[in-house]
Amino acid sequence: MAKKTSRPVGPDKIPASINPHLPARQRRAHDAAYYLQGILAGDRVVLSQAITLVESTQVADQVKARQIVEGCLPHSGQSFRLGITGVPGVGKSTFIETFGLQLVSQGYRVAVLAVDPTSQLTHGSILGDKTRMGQLSVHPAVYIRPSPAGEALGGVAAKTRELMLLCEAAGYNFILVETVGVGQSEVAVHQLTDFFLLLLLPGGGDELQGIKRGVVEMADLIAVNKADEDRELAAQQARATYQGALHLFPAKPSGWIANAVTCSALTGKGIAEIIHTLHAYEQATRASGYFGHHRQEQAVHWLQHILAAGVLQQFYARPDIAAQLPALRAAVRAGDMSPQAAVERLLGGFIR
Repeated sequence: MAKKTSRPVGPDKIPASINPHLPARQRRAHDAAYYLQGILAGDRVVLSQAITLVESTQVADQVKARQIVEGCLPHSGQSFRLGITGVPGVGKSTFIETFGLQLVSQGYRVAVLAVDPTSQLTHGSILGDKTRMGQLSVHPAVYIRPSPAGEALGGVAAKTRELMLLCEAAGYNFILVETVGVGQSEVAVHQLTDFFLLLLLPGGGDELQGIKRGVVEMADLIAVNKADEDRELAAQQARATYQGALHLFPAKPSGWIANAVTCSALTGKGIAEIIHTLHAYEQATRASGYFGHHRQEQAVHWLQHILAAGVLQQFYARPDIAAQLPALRAAVRAGDMSPQAAVERLLGGFIR
């Protein structure tokens, strides 16, 4: 058989299907309609390319990204959005793997996203964790994407909301938004999702001391993971402790009463019951009207958040503001001017 020789091909001729990580110039050669068509067709490569545009900080990419998001908006909103967090060592990756596989076995198409504002080096824990999600990460009905790296929390969360809309338009009807660790990102994820799941270990009340009160209060369900054979008793004791703690919090606006359960991501025990709880929550809150109302309020929240961020960006971009800031900071630092007076001077110039 004659040996085939390859002909040199210019970079502008490489098919998108061969390499999804094409040079930026080639990606931008497509218009928003191209990306929208691919997303609605469920093309994972096009979806990834569109998400890269959404995450880009370049002005031209942002303009196109807004067109893509607006085009996807009428085709979004049909999924169930689950926020999930957990203490270090809780086995979150194993849980997501087992949980996700049960979802796809029930016919769901699952997208897994991460909110991690500290991911400049690791690009989100989810990338490292994909090696521990061996089956889930290669499943044809699953799409996994880390958060954009190196942004502040608000920027990451706002981008994650847009990523959710794109994934929903691509046909993913269960969106799982993971937070990295237990910290400030839980509040943002709570504003992105329909249901908030907190994973804890069989550590009882001692573990609760290390968790912010607000994180526990936001939880719609606490799942004590690692309730394996040798830790079953400890898990049940921890569940009872957490259940008692939940009763100390005020009633939720949804009318939902949070509960604590046990599960084992390793064996799959209790995972089906958690999925059943999610179904019960959705059914109850849709019937009461809270589900849709909550989504609407979340949209307004992000309008206000993005507006505030946009005004702040324009504020610091003004040359006259930039020129005044060093002297005003020095005056405040020296005690010659109050912070309030400095702000009033800056805002006075900005508004004029």
